[in-house]
Amino acid sequence: MLKTKRIKVLVVEDNPDDETIIKRAMRKGDVKCDLYFARDGEEALDFLSRKNKFVDAPRPDLILLDLNLPKISGFEVLDKIKCDDRLRRIPVIVLTISEREEDMVKAYDSGAASFMTKPVDSRDFERLIETVQQYWRAAQPPPE
Repeated sequence: MLKTKRIKVLVVEDNPDDETIIKRAMRKGDVKCDLYFARDGEEALDFLSRKNKFVDAPRPDLILLDLNLPKISGFEVLDKIKCDDRLRRIPVIVLTISEREEDMVKAYDSGAASFMTKPVDSRDFERLIETVQQYWRAAQPPPE
């Protein structure tokens, strides 16, 4: 069943090229999204806590999280999300360049809904984002 509600997606990504690819791919998809960006782990936590410049930030329906972030790592962000009763039900999809099995295991053990390795080729990366949208269309997100 196609969802008609616009979803709020927090993208935690420090690479401007990857951010551009994600924006482009999300615009092409069936799922209508409002995208919000945090460029490091500290911004992500501020967004989720509605602190500093993010006091009016909405609660995201989905988080796309890079692991290799400045200031606070993606693993630390994921841990803080999953330890917070107000945030722990938000699905977090890890999007990373890492292909290390130990990173995958750690992400899943920390509560990630999925672990996806970013392809080097931009077209393949766009297809990966389309897969995320197809997943979201079929998924039943948890209640707030």
